[in-house]
Amino acid sequence: MVGRATVNHSKLRGDTVLAFDHQGLDISDPDSVTQIVRTEKPEAVINCAAWTDVDGCELDAARAYAINSGGPENLAKASRTVGAVFVTISTDYVFDGRKQGFYTQRDDPNPESIYGLAKLEGERKAQLALARTVVVRSGFIFGPGGKNFLSTVVDRAKRGEQVKAISDVWGTPTYSLHLAARLRELAFLDLPGAFHVTNAGNGATFEEFARAALEIAGCRNVNIEAVAMESLKRPAPRPRNSRLKCLLSEAVGLAPLPHWRDGLADFLS
Repeated sequence: MVGRATVNHSKLRGDTVLAFDHQGLDISDPDSVTQIVRTEKPEAVINCAAWTDVDGCELDAARAYAINSGGPENLAKASRTVGAVFVTISTDYVFDGRKQGFYTQRDDPNPESIYGLAKLEGERKAQLALARTVVVRSGFIFGPGGKNFLSTVVDRAKRGEQVKAISDVWGTPTYSLHLAARLRELAFLDLPGAFHVTNAGNGATFEEFARAALEIAGCRNVNIEAVAMESLKRPAPRPRNSRLKCLLSEAVGLAPLPHWRDGLADFLS
């Protein structure tokens, strides 16, 4: 989802883009990564690859660490050999969710799932391998081609499916096209560090997001069943609050992204 958005956005702005899916490049294979990067010699490497099945990661830690930790490290090491800036997407799940407000770069990560632990390790290994590493933490991502709840809730309602939405988990919704634009900006800015990239607004629960999506889409008389996170009994723990705010973006001249409701309206149109 984010990879396609980033490729399309960059091409529209005249960049030469080399795009690889997981079949074209296994980021957990250091030899393949090194060979491709050394052959193509990019000026910037943007990593949109990850294993984002949170429950799958909990049940297969070895694979989770190979992709979500080893992958960014491999890409960072390869980027160093050609002098490229490296941008990698991390996650709001590096935080435990116990904080009431927004998580910023001043907050210490404390992941509670294998997914979050592997992603945090990936951040740190990439930064150790290459000083010119930009870590982008984001969450609640939705957009064209997305298969997650946020991206498909309107289609589900239009098919007449029962819509269940979690009412007690908060995050900051992020439109993939807006995220893609910011990834490119950060590559050009070439300032190492961790950036929190989300759309503006106070965040939302899955239920609030679903109701907003159905309202914007004109889906009336759709019954949304609000459910508690604990009732789903999923293998992996998840942060109850993972809202993000960035302390660095405006300081380095990056304008806030549009409100998430504007991104949602653009997506649904």
